[in-house]
Amino acid sequence: MVGFNKVVNSYDEALKGLKNNMTVIVGGFGLCGIPEGLIARIQTMDVSGLTCVSNNAGVDGFGLGLLLESKQIKKMIASYVGENGLFEEQFLTGELEVELTPQGTLAEKMRAGGAGIPGFYTATGYGTPVAEGKEIRSFGGKSYVLEESITGEFALVKAWKADTMGNLIFRKTAMNFNPMAATAGKVTVAEVEEIVEPGELDPNAIHTPGIYVNRVIKGTFEKRIEQLTLASA
Repeated sequence: MVGFNKVVNSYDEALKGLKNNMTVIVGGFGLCGIPEGLIARIQTMDVSGLTCVSNNAGVDGFGLGLLLESKQIKKMIASYVGENGLFEEQFLTGELEVELTPQGTLAEKMRAGGAGIPGFYTATGYGTPVAEGKEIRSFGGKSYVLEESITGEFALVKAWKADTMGNLIFRKTAMNFNPMAATAGKVTVAEVEEIVEPGELDPNAIHTPGIYVNRVIKGTFEKRIEQLTLASA
């Protein structure tokens, strides 16, 4: 990686500096738009005690579910448990700390963190366990919950295309949490399907400017479908 060229050629280089007890923000929604190769590489690394921030924790044996299997995650900050039985088991036995956060609030926590905003007020969660222990204020006669923003030592995202300078384009619903996650990491690594030269991407089509991205690696993706429903014949 030289100058403005942010392309790295190995997952070791992409994840250089990842250590025990770090906070890792991971893009994706279920299995859609997840950085598959980066997650799989972490499973082979000697790191543990991670706090992972993601919409959910994948499924058993895939996505962040791999890191649950290897017990490298000590805390999940997520919106739901989803289809991951091991996630549920580790939570119920107290082996895994879980902070459930409303989905829109979680997205805004990432976005605010990336924008340098330490916290914000939202009506979501007021009057529920989500608001317990948090500051409540009234604006215009309506109650709001103070939520703190989120940042991490690393952010791992998946994009469709990138140029060598780290500008990213996401494809359709695979965009999901990725743009917000990309802004919230001190080191942001993008695993992408295609890398092109600067100037080949339409500037108006870029979703995440390269200033937020530190490393880019070309990946190979299985793109597993979490739930497949077929029409009856």
